[in-house]
Amino acid sequence: MIILETERLLLRRLAANDAAFILELLNEPAFLENIGDRGARTLADARRYIAKGPVASYRRFGFGLFLVELKDSGAPIGICGLLKRESLADVDIGFAFLRKYWSQGYARESAAAVLHYGWTKLRLKRIVAITKPTNQASIALLEKLGLRFEKIIALPDHGGENKLFTVSAPGC
Repeated sequence: MIILETERLLLRRLAANDAAFILELLNEPAFLENIGDRGARTLADARRYIAKGPVASYRRFGFGLFLVELKDSGAPIGICGLLKRESLADVDIGFAFLRKYWSQGYARESAAAVLHYGWTKLRLKRIVAITKPTNQASIALLEKLGLRFEKIIALPDHGGENKLFTVSAPGC
């Protein structure tokens, strides 16, 4: 089920048959360093991650992380979407891409579409993002998207200190 379409990308809900891609993404060195180890070592682990994470979020909140794929080839390149964490009052945007697709504007393109979706379809008034203080690429992207640093926070499910960025809906 396609949720969003941009000039070059399609964003759709994740499903169990995306396990091979998710296994690869969750074990990328940059994912492990900047987001954390999700314990996915097998296809069964990846299917469990999809079921307990994104699919459970779709059921509970009506949104979650979406698979990002290239429109022209259908190749999966990353994930991007909105999350509702118990440890944060606001919905936050998250994204991760295979390294070979970095620096091509895909993260910005998909994240801008997700923010627009949050404002227009979900009627969110504020969206936040968290990132490790050392993750300069994500910080730069968040700032390009209009999010501004608010404060340092510690989240029990996101190891150590994180920078919290925020943006309000247009007109708020």
